[in-house]
Amino acid sequence: MAAVSQSVGSLPSGIQICTTAPDILYLPELVFGGLVWILVASTLVKPENPQGWVMFVSIFCFVMTLLWLIIFACGGHKNRSSWAAADFIYHLIAAMFYLSASVPLASVTINMKNDTAQSIYPFKYYQIDIASVVFSYIATLLYFIHCILSAVRWKSF
Repeated sequence: MAAVSQSVGSLPSGIQICTTAPDILYLPELVFGGLVWILVASTLVKPENPQGWVMFVSIFCFVMTLLWLIIFACGGHKNRSSWAAADFIYHLIAAMFYLSASVPLASVTINMKNDTAQSIYPFKYYQIDIASVVFSYIATLLYFIHCILSAVRWKSF
């Protein structure tokens, strides 16, 4: 079982990121963010404006989280408190981005239900969009939890 806390004033590196909170959330964030990216990309991206924002958010957060994971795994943070603050700020931004993408994605999906009934969109796209909405809200929740736990860790420095 993952340790809920770690020693005061330390950031994990190496394999420890897989055993400490909030860092254990990196992998689920990547999985659910990647699923949002794949699912939205596999449908007809209509309307372009909110769906384009969802694609931007999911790709941006996937790439940045992967980079963040690599930096932490390699110990690039050098156990500085500024990295703890940056971790909190990044995950706060990612949570807000995902929330700002999840709400319009849900709205587009609700509107797609009406268009599916009129045979404008295939029912398969509607089902895929439902899955992407669910995964988008899960990613939002994961980033928000990571943000809160990062703030607690930052305050312990």
